[in-house]
Amino acid sequence: MTRTVDRWSYLALALGSASYGCLLFVWFLLPAFLSPVIEDLGLSGWQAGVLVGAVPLTYIPLSLVSGLAIDRVGPRWGVGLGLLIFGAAGAARGFAPDFPWMLALTLLVGVGATGITFGLPKLVAALFPPERIGSASTVYVLGSYAGSASAFAIGRPVLGPALGGWRPVFVRSGLAVLAFAVVWFLGTARITPRDADDGRTFSIGSLREDAGRVLSNRSMALLVAIGTAYLLVNHGLQGWLVTVFESRGVRPALAGLTTTVLVAGQAVGALSIPPLSDRLSARRQAVVLSGALVTGGTTILLLSESTLSIAAGGIVAVGIGLGGIGPLLRAIPVELEGIGPGLTATAVGFVFAVGEVGGFLGPFLVGSLRDATGSFVPGLGAIALAGLTIAVTGWRMTGVDS
Repeated sequence: MTRTVDRWSYLALALGSASYGCLLFVWFLLPAFLSPVIEDLGLSGWQAGVLVGAVPLTYIPLSLVSGLAIDRVGPRWGVGLGLLIFGAAGAARGFAPDFPWMLALTLLVGVGATGITFGLPKLVAALFPPERIGSASTVYVLGSYAGSASAFAIGRPVLGPALGGWRPVFVRSGLAVLAFAVVWFLGTARITPRDADDGRTFSIGSLREDAGRVLSNRSMALLVAIGTAYLLVNHGLQGWLVTVFESRGVRPALAGLTTTVLVAGQAVGALSIPPLSDRLSARRQAVVLSGALVTGGTTILLLSESTLSIAAGGIVAVGIGLGGIGPLLRAIPVELEGIGPGLTATAVGFVFAVGEVGGFLGPFLVGSLRDATGSFVPGLGAIALAGLTIAVTGWRMTGVDS
């Protein structure tokens, strides 16, 4: 029997989507304003690179711990505290005088980010029935796409000139997040999560037991492999896509639009594949399809060096595949035996704790293979293989189709 979802749950989901948008906007303001930040702070190339990669690297040591904590404090406090932390850190970055301060505050943004990334899957698992988890997850993932796109489309070209540079934009964006945190706490005051009091504590024994259940689950191991390949593709392709097209002689402005095409594809994938998997109870097939789209699209990109329109079609296919996988990574743990809603945040935290290694390796592999061979072909080949890994591993998963 399908459980009734009240209007407060839908309001919480909408506010959760906005929370994810706030996070990605603050997160990607630094890459969007990287050139003036480098100039103002006198950064070297390696320092700028460390700053851009600081938030993903924060996930590696903190993801599992954050997930365990959120499974105990609940999604309302997990997301709310995340907003307060990354909002305050984002505002403070506007006053950073040098590299060490900017790095410390950017790492603090990453700490707050984990509250959003793992609090929202917990929220959806606690408020929605299993057959609607994929569709609900799509809603907040779309919020993240809107946030990252807005940082580049509005943050630097509109807010930068209007407010007088990157420092005022950073400060006011962070303060806006702090104001939204108040809205979050007020808007979610009446939600009634399932398993709100399941007896979990912060004792060492309780934490160890939950971590052991997640780490020993076979399907979770497969999901971690999928997450690692997904993040390798996502960061590896997105980080180098503009440069790939510029190396083919495409004008910089036109090459820059390719990232927009990729994000558009992700939105299409998120709106279609997870909801369809909900309706058909076909999680495995959805993961296989997504991985096949990543491999097929990357192969088209590889083979169409001289035809921009065909290459763009390949990018759309990759984007649809990535858009399908993103919500499913957050939805599948709810359905796994031994995980369920109670350990959703811990499970998703485990996926990202290991998976962000792939997020780091993706850009590194593409760049280092280009240095070694003088071509992007080997790096794109590695991305295509990662898509194949997603498809094959997804097919081997069990216990996810009801």
